[in-house]
Amino acid sequence: MAGPPFELTCTTEGLDALVRALRAEEDGKELRKDLAKNLRGALRPGAARAKSAIMAMPSAGTGSGPGLRAGIAKKIRPEVKLGGRWSGARIKAFKTPGLRGFANAPKRTNRREGGWRTLTYGKEPWRTQTGKRGWFDESFINDADQYREAVHEAMEAMARRIAARAG
Repeated sequence: MAGPPFELTCTTEGLDALVRALRAEEDGKELRKDLAKNLRGALRPGAARAKSAIMAMPSAGTGSGPGLRAGIAKKIRPEVKLGGRWSGARIKAFKTPGLRGFANAPKRTNRREGGWRTLTYGKEPWRTQTGKRGWFDESFINDADQYREAVHEAMEAMARRIAARAG
């Protein structure tokens, strides 16, 4: 698995070539939108699985603030970029800056060691909390090939669509 431990990345050289072909088409902008939509659709089941994994994390909180697990789950989305520095499709857990000032919540709850330090009900003493270790990474271990294949199929479908127009 490439990149940080809290995202699944699937990039190929063929995607760059496909993006170039889309730009050459007369209505390339619409074709790019369709490709991005299909790629996000291919990764949506993985995002749902990651959301389920964080919602399964045990909670002992009785605070009146926004829910940690729900806040993290809202920030898990498929991300597609076509062109620029890299082209690819991935599932990403974005930062959560509005969640009790805990911007790195997805990363901290996923990491295997440590955890994060927090005050007890906003006052001393400090304590260390741990999340459900590996909840994001383990969501994709058995199905990474399935998501990669779905992304490749979306790319091939768009390539066939372009080829049919040219022929």
